[in-house]
Amino acid sequence: MLLDFEKLGALRGFLIGLTILVCLFLLLPIAFIAALSFGSSQWLIFPPPSWTFKWYHDLFADPRWLYAALTSLKIAAIVTVLSVAIGFLAALGLNRGVFPGRDFLRALFLTPMILPVVVLAVALYALFLRLGLAGTTIAFVIAHLLIALPFSVISIGNALEGFDRSIEDAAILCGASPWEARLRVTVPAISHGIFGAAVFSFLASWDEVVLAIFMASPTLQTLPVKIWSTLRQDLTPVIAAASTLLIAFTILLMVLAALFRKGQKS
Repeated sequence: MLLDFEKLGALRGFLIGLTILVCLFLLLPIAFIAALSFGSSQWLIFPPPSWTFKWYHDLFADPRWLYAALTSLKIAAIVTVLSVAIGFLAALGLNRGVFPGRDFLRALFLTPMILPVVVLAVALYALFLRLGLAGTTIAFVIAHLLIALPFSVISIGNALEGFDRSIEDAAILCGASPWEARLRVTVPAISHGIFGAAVFSFLASWDEVVLAIFMASPTLQTLPVKIWSTLRQDLTPVIAAASTLLIAFTILLMVLAALFRKGQKS
């Protein structure tokens, strides 16, 4: 190895300390939000004067918050299914196809990852206004699908790169049709890539706020949009409670994804 961490001497302690500071810088705001969600004050005051579950009770008692959460869940679920299905077909074609413009098509699929989200949001908003789709579930799904699809193409594409195609060819020689071999042999073999694509696609939709603000209407809002709009009107700790649950659910999905990958490797 070019660098041996055990032989860095004083630099080793510096790197450990720097890593701890970076972790604290990233995690302390999350810890503060979680603490504020249990504070008894009706304002966002830290440290809280005392502790209470009142804001979580108010959150679950308000149908507007529940409707926003269910809307986010529904849109994210639809986006996940479409992203994985389209991403699998796209990755299969890009991985195995030999045709002019393949590299350009691959770059086109990944463009939403490098394009500023606000630029994409403005363009989609103008398009959906002309089509009469602004403020509809279809608009949300299409917009979120654009930013989720690159994660599916990358995750499933990487899994296909490591798959031994001769196994699929053997299934075809044994009598299976090409698509039957792909569905019954290839898909189970790359399930870790598909699962990763599903998790990242879900999170890309679940946490998205910029696109959602442009797609939202007074009667259709996702949870991040509801948090944003409430934050502009009132600094109630209910926002902290909703944010804490949003973060907790995201962390839970990431942990499940890590456990699944660990199980696949073992």
